[in-house]
Amino acid sequence: MTAKIAYAEVEVGTELPAQTFPVTRATLVRYAGASGDFNPIHWNEKFAREVGLPDVIAHGMFTMAQAIRVVTDWAGDPAAVVEYGVRFTKPVVVPNDDEGAVIEVSAKVAAKLDDQRVRVDLTATSAGQKVLGMSRAVVRLA
Repeated sequence: MTAKIAYAEVEVGTELPAQTFPVTRATLVRYAGASGDFNPIHWNEKFAREVGLPDVIAHGMFTMAQAIRVVTDWAGDPAAVVEYGVRFTKPVVVPNDDEGAVIEVSAKVAAKLDDQRVRVDLTATSAGQKVLGMSRAVVRLA
């Protein structure tokens, strides 16, 4: 696979299609099984509250993975992402109800670099709070 977006067709300020990602307690259980991260803050409400959290929280790496989907879906190839980093600023709190939480992600091209690459800045929020800071990806385009 290769990126489907042409470097020449992208300008600084280009907005990528925003996406929302629902997160329920069942989502966290499935992620824990796949990742091997069974930390009780991700599934045990009593434990999470005892350590000072408002409730069960989503795994940071899960949140990070959901956010980059905006970029990989836009580029058309996950391998087009050559760098990706974030700072975790707030947890995604996942209540034990039928709705859970939602991670809302938007992104835009912040810089055109050499070698057919662009820097994409992402914004990820949940419950009106920014959950990832300095969220940036470098993507090699076609």
